[in-house]
Amino acid sequence: MSPRSPKRNTNNREQEFRSVFARFDADNDGKISALELRSYFGSIGEYMSHQEAQGVIVIWTQMAMVFFDFQDFMRLMKVNNEKDDVKAAFEMFEYEKGCGRISPKSLQKTLSRLGDSKTYDECLQMIKMFDTHGKGAVDFNEFQQMMTA
Repeated sequence: MSPRSPKRNTNNREQEFRSVFARFDADNDGKISALELRSYFGSIGEYMSHQEAQGVIVIWTQMAMVFFDFQDFMRLMKVNNEKDDVKAAFEMFEYEKGCGRISPKSLQKTLSRLGDSKTYDECLQMIKMFDTHGKGAVDFNEFQQMMTA
């Protein structure tokens, strides 16, 4: 197996996640409770109420449990990594960095750089398909919905 094989990278990534998980799992029972979540955030100077911590756990486990285990944690990490990938893709199309939207002009310029020349009107039509707010541009949430559709 080569050092860059996907299997090896996956094992390294899982090992990293196990290490991070262990920082939260103070009593080493294989679960992160609301108390442990609050304790961890307190240790880095961030306040989190018990209700907020419990809310995070309920959201990520999608059931009324009082903890989440390593598999739940892995799902959380996967979602965050996917969001980072979508954010990076969004920023590639965002012509005016930090403006928070993809305009027909920025779409046209990016596609042109990628070797897929389109007219302004073609780009405008593409934007209109996903511009649910009717602002003439696609914001990050609309882009994320488009990417996951």
